[in-house]
Amino acid sequence: MDAFDMSEIVAGHRKNGELYHEFLRAERLSVGLYVLAAGATDPQVPHTEDEIYYIVSGAGTIEVAGENRPVSARSVIYIDAHIDHRFHSITEELTVIVVFAPPRRSLAAQS
Repeated sequence: MDAFDMSEIVAGHRKNGELYHEFLRAERLSVGLYVLAAGATDPQVPHTEDEIYYIVSGAGTIEVAGENRPVSARSVIYIDAHIDHRFHSITEELTVIVVFAPPRRSLAAQS
């Protein structure tokens, strides 16, 4: 079993200095923390893996394949692989747990 404390995950994210910080990688999935400041531009491009977003805190909008939806704490979003998506209109810093299945970038070399 692996168990994580959110304060340790956030500290790892700060130390990493990137928008995304992976804190768990297993054979069939990976999990990370993605943080976007209020007013930030989300630089994402479609991924080769399916993913789930769980919004821990913050507020904004997500666009998935041209459809826009507001998101805030406790929102959960599923996105199929290869689908264009990004957060925008971020009014409060977004803190997002991201689950990739299979692990992030594990299929990139196979595409």
